[in-house]
Amino acid sequence: MTTFALVGAGPGLGLAAARRFGAAGHRVALISRSAQHQDTLVAELAQENIHARGFSAEVLGPASLTVALGKAADSPGPVEVLQFSPVPCGDFMKPVLDTTAADLDDPLAFSVKGPVTCVNAVLPGMRALGRGTLLFVNGGSAVRPHPERAGISIAFAAESAYAAMLHDALVGENIHAAQLIIPGAIRPDAKYSSPDALAERLYAIHVDRDVFRHYAEPMPT
Repeated sequence: MTTFALVGAGPGLGLAAARRFGAAGHRVALISRSAQHQDTLVAELAQENIHARGFSAEVLGPASLTVALGKAADSPGPVEVLQFSPVPCGDFMKPVLDTTAADLDDPLAFSVKGPVTCVNAVLPGMRALGRGTLLFVNGGSAVRPHPERAGISIAFAAESAYAAMLHDALVGENIHAAQLIIPGAIRPDAKYSSPDALAERLYAIHVDRDVFRHYAEPMPT
């Protein structure tokens, strides 16, 4: 049995994705800062007979991510699917004209160094399995920069470039890298951007293994 590792586990999209991949037979590794929140999600998933465990890590702390993903692979089973979808901090949302070089340190660490660390942690296991999926979830500013959210726009664009290169570099190894763009807010009542709809879309991306970039819904004009 292989593991679905979720970096950025929370009660919305994270829980829905854990439920969807868990229902498909994967064990679930929930990676976030809060052990208390992990325990709540683990208990909720257990009610649906989904085996999940929590692992504490800080996206801005590469060493903790590496340790958490190593434990996730050793305990529930090798990581076959990695989803990187932590929610960016509000501090990353300064207007472009108010953004200094120092203001980019944390956004780039969060959205570039974080994913690179996670991929390097799980890639050996995926290669040993002979298959794997790397799922990157980003907001619309990844493809359409927003001048009021400069830090995250720049960092998401860099994350997109990294993920796209992974898609091309790993295709011959049966490891699929893909990105899901969510243009607007995630809402329970949204047709295409509810947590459940997005989780279903992510699972379909994992199964279909076709193009790199997907959109939850059309980008607003």
